Amino acid sequence: MNRERAYRILAGTWGGILIVSGLVLTANFFGYQRVDSTPAIPTGPVGHYFVAFGGWALVGWGGGLIGAARNPQANRTIGNATALALVLMAVVRMTAWLIGDYYAWLGQLPRVEAAFFLLLALAFVWWRPTADRDPTEETA
Repeated sequence: MNRERAYRILAGTWGGILIVSGLVLTANFFGYQRVDSTPAIPTGPVGHYFVAFGGWALVGWGGGLIGAARNPQANRTIGNATALALVLMAVVRMTAWLIGDYYAWLGQLPRVEAAFFLLLALAFVWWRPTADRDPTEETA
């Protein structure tokens, strides 16, 4: 499999995951608005407002990645931004793991998530298309 194909699969898959996650977060906002509802995400009204905005931001980010999957050469910047966001997400998870309250609640999960996000960021950087490369070129 060449690098461009791997990048397209990575961007398309991650973009789809982000879109679905964003729609789930937004649906949670509307579910919270029901009378006597028990929300899946335990926040108050203001928190659910921000959950909905976060959900739509994920939908937008995922749409950008779907565009990168369709035309990687024209959308290289979204992969770089995604790699940066994934590294920052790993930093947040490692910080949460170091804080005792989160460790008592989540255990080793933030470390596993941080490793996953760093590997995913590495894949976005490793497979990103270069401007001067022939898209049909096979790489090892």
